[in-house]
Amino acid sequence: MNTEAAALWSSEPGLTQRVAFERDVVAGLSSEAKTLPSKYFYDTAGSVLFESITGLQEYYVTRSEIGILSDFGRAIGGVLPSKCALVEFGSGSSRKLRVLLRTASSIEAYVPVDISADFLWADVVKLRRDFPRLAVYPLVRDFTMPFHLPQAISSLTRVGFFPGSTIGNLEPSQAGNLLRHFGGLLGKEAILIVGVDLVKDPQTLTNAYDDARGITARFNLNLLKRINRELDGNFDLGKFQHLAFFNAQQSRVEMHLVSKCRQDIRAAGHVFRFDAGESIHTEDSYKYTVESFQRLAGKNGWSPLRVWTDGLYSVHALALRSSCHVVTRSTAATDGESYESADGYYVPRPAW
Repeated sequence: MNTEAAALWSSEPGLTQRVAFERDVVAGLSSEAKTLPSKYFYDTAGSVLFESITGLQEYYVTRSEIGILSDFGRAIGGVLPSKCALVEFGSGSSRKLRVLLRTASSIEAYVPVDISADFLWADVVKLRRDFPRLAVYPLVRDFTMPFHLPQAISSLTRVGFFPGSTIGNLEPSQAGNLLRHFGGLLGKEAILIVGVDLVKDPQTLTNAYDDARGITARFNLNLLKRINRELDGNFDLGKFQHLAFFNAQQSRVEMHLVSKCRQDIRAAGHVFRFDAGESIHTEDSYKYTVESFQRLAGKNGWSPLRVWTDGLYSVHALALRSSCHVVTRSTAATDGESYESADGYYVPRPAW
């Protein structure tokens, strides 16, 4: 099972980010097969490194997705309801939103949802400056957990936006849970625009996660640096090596950090023994065919509307089925600034 997805979905409301991080690190490094949830990649340094990754030649995902949004922007805008609010899950930078805004005139409000507060606010300032007529309501939240959408968008139809193939960071059964969660949050008549990476030749996939400049390796190793800083760890980054490969049987790219020698590591008041060659499994990125993803969506309350692809990557438009039973919660926050305060835990930024 994908332990990253399990940790992501077992987060409990009320835990501070620091407590949740310590709990997940101790549990993951205490396991027989060591793991760390990839949701913890994205401290400030990790967020900056990931933005660098998206510009790499090997990392086709961002380039392909922006190309699809640009080339098919009018068609994508055509499936959006009039007078809608776009809710972006794990917003990161607003580069992809900006592409949509050029052609989707029906978007009247934007709700970026992300847990990296500093990164989110820096982008919101630029967005409000560049699109003064767009109402922007940022939320610092874990998008996998129940939360309130602002009251200000209650009269607008909600459109979910989940780019970057972040859906691939979850085991398929957990991805299905997330799709149902989105349905419950967005409500009736909702549309979901989601980016999905496609199965392709293994070398192209491996190169995307192990670039020649070593930026992805630094991104992976930064997780150990974060443990050192926040949990009083003593990882020597020079004694671990980044490893990425395509697991064809599971249809996923795996990322690991491999110990170069036998060593004992201290973190969060615990000691963890590593043998030479033993790895920490830090991320999975599942790859789909167009048909396999549509089947997954169909089993979890969403009907396929349209799909656009360049052969490497795909962008899907899904419609929430009115007959689908979803767990609904109150999704309108009171007016004011309460929804702009930070809480919750980290979840993956649009990633692999």
